[in-house]
Amino acid sequence: MSKTALLFAGQGAQVVGMGQDLAGKFPSARAWFDRANIVLGYDLAGVCFNGPEVDLTKTENAQPGIFLVSWVCFQLLKEQVPDLKYEATAGLSLGEFTALTAAGAMSFEDGLRVVRQRGKFMQEACDVTGGGMAAIIGLDEVPTREVCAAAGVVLANLNCPGQLVISGAAEKITKACELAKARGAKRALPLPVAGAYHSPLMAGAQPKLAAELAKVNLVSPGVPVISNVTARAHGAAVDISAKLVEQVCASVLWETSMRALLAQGFTRFIELGPGTALSGFMKRIDKTATMLNVADVASLEATEKVLKL
Repeated sequence: MSKTALLFAGQGAQVVGMGQDLAGKFPSARAWFDRANIVLGYDLAGVCFNGPEVDLTKTENAQPGIFLVSWVCFQLLKEQVPDLKYEATAGLSLGEFTALTAAGAMSFEDGLRVVRQRGKFMQEACDVTGGGMAAIIGLDEVPTREVCAAAGVVLANLNCPGQLVISGAAEKITKACELAKARGAKRALPLPVAGAYHSPLMAGAQPKLAAELAKVNLVSPGVPVISNVTARAHGAAVDISAKLVEQVCASVLWETSMRALLAQGFTRFIELGPGTALSGFMKRIDKTATMLNVADVASLEATEKVLKL
């Protein structure tokens, strides 16, 4: 029997207008956006719907915005497909918080608040460290690690075969891109991000995030939630907080996480939230896996149709 995992979008997926058609069509979606505005005390929904882009891309808005839209997609899918069954969840970086919330490890309100604070803490770390990131396309992990060691940067995201992301001080990222191209990378592209996520330059955010998580009532999730840090299911509630703090500076083991789920018999994956980056990664990891997604009304209806067959 096939098993289904829910996958939640990470930072970078944000786009002005995300969630707007869902809120326009479904009163329950509008209610979640209104609820989020009350929880945070500002119009996050308006930033998601109308931007401007410069405001939406701020880490402190992008992170809760993606969390919120992904959560709304999840709630609407459950509403439209009442007998939806899933046996695990996972999320890319920020998306791991959404995955944990969807699995019942924390409340929606706590998840939204802590993600907003995480975004602020990470932005503060970015502002004082001057870091950057780059996508390395078409170079394997071992030579990419050698490039990182030579340039003094780190491997931040192992997304899928041929798609890795490096992170570190901005001038060192430039050097790493040159070295990667010399080693045979098809492309080495600096990314339009605020700083060096998933690197030691984010360490300043860790104690602040730990303090915020200490205020959250974390419980064991109802289904396995895959940790970005270990590529294994989270353990007891007491360990979840430590792994989420570690994740800020640690590499995101996305490909390994997906291969672990595939090895456990998962054949269907539903990406929830803006964009289809995770679906693209899965195509590079295992073309035989079934990928569905919910990002707007059209994709919700298409996924609902497949699930009700």
